[in-house]
Amino acid sequence: MSGAPDKGCTVAYATPGRQFLWPLRLPAGASIGDALAAARAQAGDAGEAVPWDRALVGIFGQVRRRSDGFADGDRIEIYRPLAHDPRERRREQVARARRAGRGG
Repeated sequence: MSGAPDKGCTVAYATPGRQFLWPLRLPAGASIGDALAAARAQAGDAGEAVPWDRALVGIFGQVRRRSDGFADGDRIEIYRPLAHDPRERRREQVARARRAGRGG
């Protein structure tokens, strides 16, 4: 044991209907990947919906590598893909509006 102080973080994941938060205390040299592993162990059955190994991760909205470190108090976020591409959604809206305008 190095005697270095530990640090706290919260691992967060959200779905449209639910938010998951796992508060953790880890050794000072821990990486984002270490925090994800600890959160996964703590999550139990609640973590089955979380894409632990394939999702992008970040800290406060900034994408990071799993090998990166983190500071005491950071929120480590697990990102899920967008349900809809915003550009494609806008194209569909414009196409519907044009069809509605021409049909009447």
